Amino acid sequence: MSTSILPDRPSAAGDASTRFFRPRGRRPHRGRSGTGKSGGRRDRKSTALTVAMALMLGYTLLPLVWLMFGATKSNEGLLSSRGLWFADDFNLFDNIHDVFTYEDGIYLRWFANNLLYSVVGAGGAAMIATLGGYALAKFEFAGRRLMFALVLGAISIPGTALAVPTYLLFSDVGIVDTPWAVILPSLASPFGLYLMRVYAADAVPDAMLEAARMDGAGELRIFFTISLRLLAPGFVTVLLFALVATWNNYFLPLIVLNDPNWFPLTVGLNRWNGQANGGSVAGSTAIYPILLTGSLLAIVPLIVAFLFLQRFWQSGLSAGGVKQ
Repeated sequence: MSTSILPDRPSAAGDASTRFFRPRGRRPHRGRSGTGKSGGRRDRKSTALTVAMALMLGYTLLPLVWLMFGATKSNEGLLSSRGLWFADDFNLFDNIHDVFTYEDGIYLRWFANNLLYSVVGAGGAAMIATLGGYALAKFEFAGRRLMFALVLGAISIPGTALAVPTYLLFSDVGIVDTPWAVILPSLASPFGLYLMRVYAADAVPDAMLEAARMDGAGELRIFFTISLRLLAPGFVTVLLFALVATWNNYFLPLIVLNDPNWFPLTVGLNRWNGQANGGSVAGSTAIYPILLTGSLLAIVPLIVAFLFLQRFWQSGLSAGGVKQ
């Protein structure tokens, strides 16, 4: 009797394993949200992530909200009202007028300097990174692996560590206290080069390049007429990163610039902050609203740039999500 148990039901083990791996009353997961316990667990995880993201969003936006409220107040209202609400007087337009007229309107000069440094520096950095990344991804040449390894190593070096050597080098060349002392270092973007190398490897098909070469097109023509269009989303992404880094650049201009007429907004606003806190200038305590309003106006171009280039950036992030 003991020997006839296993041969009688050869599928019993299979039934048991099926019941073990696929419980009764539950279908295999096919990508839809369930309504049972697993669905409840997914809901709890989603809620936790939503709360975490909401906290991060509040932490990020809180200084901006405080800055927006502070820019609408006079000096008396700023010192007597709550930080996250309006004062009794609405002084935004008067503050904007004071920003553009304080110290003979030097804020406009600082704003123009920021535009110069950002357009030339960030645009040049994005183009150089695109050219270099495309070359590293699509051409075979001696030392390519070593060059790419050096680029990866350069990413780990902070910019502040290079500020003093850069100043000494530019001092020997004779371009300290000129716009070139800010623009030239901004043209180097190791992270942008790495990003474009990875992006170009998949975004530009080799077969398309070979077909263009067989038709007699030169390499520059292929790049500017074919490859650059395919690399546009990655180019915009690198441009945004370089634009933010150049617009908010503070430490390097502080070291290489002495003339206030060449200051960017970051260094110029810090100069006003020193006047307000130091009290060395008559009436300096009254420039706090001017300082806050100038800081608020300084971030408007970045917001406009992100909104204008958002569709290109989003298309770049999803370009590799669909397998051809």
